[in-house]
Amino acid sequence: MNCTKEDMLLYAVTDRAWTGEKTLMEQVKEALDGGITFLQLREKELGEEEFLREAKDMKALTAAYHVPFIINDNVELALAIGADGVHVGQEDMEARKVREKLGPDKIIGVSAHSVEEAIEAEKNGADYLGAGAVFSTSTKGDAGALSMETLKAICSSVSIPVVAIGGIKEENILSLKGTGVAGAAIVSGIFAQKNIREACVRLHSLAKEMVEE
Repeated sequence: MNCTKEDMLLYAVTDRAWTGEKTLMEQVKEALDGGITFLQLREKELGEEEFLREAKDMKALTAAYHVPFIINDNVELALAIGADGVHVGQEDMEARKVREKLGPDKIIGVSAHSVEEAIEAEKNGADYLGAGAVFSTSTKGDAGALSMETLKAICSSVSIPVVAIGGIKEENILSLKGTGVAGAAIVSGIFAQKNIREACVRLHSLAKEMVEE
């Protein structure tokens, strides 16, 4: 499965910190109903078996909406459940090794914080880049903000889509207009919202405005 620029538009990254009375699956369904175009499952705490079960169910759910589904970091799990791909950070497995394991048809995303990292990731077989953090973010306390100049430079240095990540919400998404990003990867701006579906409808509309030339 190849990912297109359009797939990147509204890229949701899960975080079970805000599930409250809902299950993560219910939250993801609301996000899909609201128009997310891509889903990354990020789990730091779940045990292997529970993670495997959840990932299988989520794969089936996203497939029904024709939305690409990838796993954060865990290449073996992505292989085991037939996920559409995997996203790796700079400290994780190198994209070239991920490609060897997953084969030619899976999506590989790589986090990039500089032009050098972006060019290297594309050279090693990445299908898209996650660049950030573009705003300060509560989900990654150690992530220093990436300047708009660096974001623009990353976008113009590669031919693959770049998605901005980090602290993006309705109030600031349009400040990314003109940077060249293909979309926005959003965590709390989606999953911490009371009405996730409505938040996604608004974010989808704003993201379309953001990517307009």
